[in-house]
Order: sequence, then C-alpha cells, then structure tokens
Amino acid sequence: MEKRIINPWKWQDQRSYVQAVEVKNVTSTLYISGQTAISDDGISSDADMKTQLIAALKNLETVIAQAGYECSGIVRLNIYTTATHELWPHFNIFQDWIAKHNIQQSLTLLEVKSLFETLKVELEATVVK
Repeated sequence: MEKRIINPWKWQDQRSYVQAVEVKNVTSTLYISGQTAISDDGISSDADMKTQLIAALKNLETVIAQAGYECSGIVRLNIYTTATHELWPHFNIFQDWIAKHNIQQSLTLLEVKSLFETLKVELEATVVK
C-alpha cells in the first residue's frame, strides 16, 4: 500500500488531520460503523464527553484490531458530536491518540442534534492495508 498526503496549506497540521489522502495498491479496505461509548454488554454511556470520547476511541481500536488492521491505516475519520463546545476542551485526547498511532487521515467533524440514546460522540472510520 502507498499513501500520498495532499496538504496545499500548513494550518491543518495543528488540527491533527490532512486535506486529502490518496491510497494506491491497497490489499483491503475496512469500513467501520460509528463507534461510541457503548459497553461490551451494549449499554450506552451516560458519562461526560471526556469519558465517552476515551471509550469511543477504545472501541474503535478494538474493531480495527479484531479485523486484523492497524490504527495507522485509518485514512478517513468522521466525528459526530451532539455538543462541539463540550468536545473542544478534550480534543487533545483525540490529538494524542492520532499522534500515538501515527495516523494521517482526512477528517470531518459534525455537530448533530442527537445520537443514539445518551451518546455524545461517535467515530466513523475507513481503514486500509
């Protein structure tokens, strides 16, 4: 697999994403449903944004590993949140996670009216190898 990052500007570097990712010679692609702070028993979290973000990242990692992929293969990530103002103070958790896994992904962040039950953040990814 070959990845080429397209960044016409530099300002996005501080925001932990790239403008575009071109991928060639891919062996396989994994499309991951939105991962949230749902427990192994299927119970939706009613915790604060920070706790839910950490749990959603953990669940995303679990799905990626279970499928035999690596987090560094994430090329597209969509973040859905019910409260952007609650997410921003904890965005460093996300940025540290991106740096830890050496991920360079295109990114979309959307504030939505609601998510399933009591959930505040959902992470949807495309991973290649």
